[in-house]
Amino acid sequence: MPTMWLTDTQKIGVAFCSGGGFFLLGGVMMFFDRAMLAMGNILFLIGLTLIIGAQKTLTFFARRQKWKGTAAFAAGITLILLRWAFFGFLIELYGILVLFGDFFATIAGFVGNVPVVGPYIARGLERIGAGSGGSGAEAAV
Repeated sequence: MPTMWLTDTQKIGVAFCSGGGFFLLGGVMMFFDRAMLAMGNILFLIGLTLIIGAQKTLTFFARRQKWKGTAAFAAGITLILLRWAFFGFLIELYGILVLFGDFFATIAGFVGNVPVVGPYIARGLERIGAGSGGSGAEAAV
């Protein structure tokens, strides 16, 4: 196994983000269970903060280009906590696509190496990332 380039804190952050993803997936599978979706959001935000740091997390969400995604993400979390789990999740999903759409191509590069299903997942992530708009620099090249 190759040596990881992540610090111990970042490894814990990856575990929190993964747990958050599993709770979000479980919340959707349990017909938009409010508690599981809320726990997934909390774990995801804690994990992101541990991976990139508190200052960079605040800077990321406060960037002018990401305001729409940040507002949708926050509104989705708020709606989930106010017992409107289905609509909150949809709005939050839109916010996630706007906020993290630029990273889908990077994730697709890593996932593409997974045997059997990797190329299909990578192709889907590349389509989602291209469809989210991004900065437009990729389309100009």
